[in-house]
Amino acid sequence: MLCEVGQSLDNAYFPHNVIISLMAVMQDGRTAEMSVFGSEGVTGLTGAAVTNQAFGHYVVQLTGTTSWIKIAKMNEVISTRPAIQRLMRHFTEALMSRVLQNVACNAIHSVEARCARLILSTSHRVDQEMIPLTHEFWADRMGVQRSTIRAIMKKFQAAGLVRQSRGGITITDPTALREVSCECYQTIHDCSCACYPTLLSCAEDSALCLDHRRLLLPGL
Repeated sequence: MLCEVGQSLDNAYFPHNVIISLMAVMQDGRTAEMSVFGSEGVTGLTGAAVTNQAFGHYVVQLTGTTSWIKIAKMNEVISTRPAIQRLMRHFTEALMSRVLQNVACNAIHSVEARCARLILSTSHRVDQEMIPLTHEFWADRMGVQRSTIRAIMKKFQAAGLVRQSRGGITITDPTALREVSCECYQTIHDCSCACYPTLLSCAEDSALCLDHRRLLLPGL
């Protein structure tokens, strides 16, 4: 857990190969993912602009490394470097587009199609063939029961789309999985490509003063 809801946001993280989810936690303990951050993005901007407080739980879902910077320092750099300002505006637009597309997706598309989309998008964020994530992870992200995820994964495996193992899942037929996925996968991908390049490489090239100790973040 990087930060809990209502806590002060002190650091912004630029993931290398780690996955960080921003989770909503309901009063009855149920959770659902509001946003996810991988090597394409940066955490901390959602609440740092005004309140400097976390809007939800920032949870490390997959162990990996990240660069980081104090949010106060990042804001200082943003205010003095026009190139970084533009980059952050691009990122904010892409993030907002993704969140809004997810709202429409959750209202219209089936759980099966949404699950296929999440598997595909997650595979782009991990630097390995197998996605080492559990049924509980997928259920928490989508706000559904684990039994629902088990049934979907079983169906996907029977169709030859994925291969399940004790350590996670491996995509075996990405083309067929894209066909099962909803249109939101391509829509979000195209929007992200249009809005910004990979933030980590751009931030480093722009001398954003990142801490290069490659902080290791343990997953759940």
